[in-house]
Amino acid sequence: MTKPIICVNFKIHSNAFGEKASELASIMSKISKEFDIRLVAAVSAFDLSSITSNFPDLEVWSQHLDPIGIGSFTGSLQPENAFYHGARGTLLNHAEKKISLDQIKNTLSLIPEGMVSCVCAADVNQAKAIAAFNPTMIAVEPPELIGGDISVTTADPEIIKNTVDAVKSVNPNVGVLTGAGIKNGVDVEMAIKLGTVGVLLASGVTKAENPEEVLRDLCSSVFN
Repeated sequence: MTKPIICVNFKIHSNAFGEKASELASIMSKISKEFDIRLVAAVSAFDLSSITSNFPDLEVWSQHLDPIGIGSFTGSLQPENAFYHGARGTLLNHAEKKISLDQIKNTLSLIPEGMVSCVCAADVNQAKAIAAFNPTMIAVEPPELIGGDISVTTADPEIIKNTVDAVKSVNPNVGVLTGAGIKNGVDVEMAIKLGTVGVLLASGVTKAENPEEVLRDLCSSVFN
């Protein structure tokens, strides 16, 4: 993970599902080719196949997966199936889709080889516990700041630094992302200075009047 990561969680925002998801993915695909940075789209399971098919150069993740194998599991999001349909990574335990530590551990054990796992953590202690399960990365996201106007890099930069230190003390191979309230390039620059490999955000892009302008600002800030 040498390139900084900017992961945009599409959620189910009105400008980020169906046809609008394709429009946003198109913008991200174009910008990802211009900057030496990992620009990632975490999309709804319903949009996964169309986006990975139409934008093969864009790294696409699933927003969630379930800890189930092959068999009678109606309505579940199965890891191998997601990988088959083009998901090259997944979010787990987002504040809007919380799962238990046991579920996190079990899901990670089913992630196919070559698939990135990014597990969200609400605080330092949870991040430290998750690090023992060996995910690819952990996103520290204080839930009270998610979707707000104040970035975690401003409101609580100490939790970012402390999370990086705690995770590395358990498993130095796990990267850390910064999430919650990320809006602009300054937030990205600060997140990386605090020791993370990048950021996870949603509304800063998906609710922006000009998402292309925001994405360019997020990406270009890394090289200031």
